[in-house]
Amino acid sequence: MTVISIIGAGEVGSTLARAAIGQGYEVVIANSRDPQTLARLIARLGPSAHAATATDAAAAADFAIVAAPLKLANDMPVEQLAGKIVLDTNNYMPWRDGHFPVIDSGKKTVHEVRQEQLPTSKVAKAFTHIQAPRFFASGSPAGTPGRHALSASSDFPEAVELVTRLYDEFGFDTVNNSPLSESWRSGPGQPAWNAHLHQTREELAAHLAQARPIVIV
Repeated sequence: MTVISIIGAGEVGSTLARAAIGQGYEVVIANSRDPQTLARLIARLGPSAHAATATDAAAAADFAIVAAPLKLANDMPVEQLAGKIVLDTNNYMPWRDGHFPVIDSGKKTVHEVRQEQLPTSKVAKAFTHIQAPRFFASGSPAGTPGRHALSASSDFPEAVELVTRLYDEFGFDTVNNSPLSESWRSGPGQPAWNAHLHQTREELAAHLAQARPIVIV
């Protein structure tokens, strides 16, 4: 059984944990506190879910999902995530995270910074422009006309392949928006973000093409 580490147990992390368990994955989930604080969530998710520290969760994983905001002082377990694909669900929100000059200036995307913080991992941007409360209602079987599409960005083709497989299992088509330097195109305020309620593969590709850089000065 494939083991997914989910670092971050908020709305996004718990939603993706539920979806992964529904597809037969085992999940090890962590938050920024003691694993015992996740007892209620683990009880709801069932026997395929386990709580751990972020370090132990990362060590146990075949691949990881980071469902927590980026911090400029890296707080992810680098050694335990080495050689693994890491799906980053983070969106840069200055009102929440504070201002990061390297991102505000457009020099780097938030996911390029995450990749720099995890230099021996293979980071992919995924699950960033869909609301967690709508996640299960938005998915549909492969081949469904007008199927909802999500984007994926990475510097590693194998990471995009993994995201594409997960998307399909969870009920979504994929548009490849690689490399990570292009990942801003699906960020907050962009057409792909604003159309999060529903967009087909063709519509998402068009929205990504319509994106314009947002520079904060």
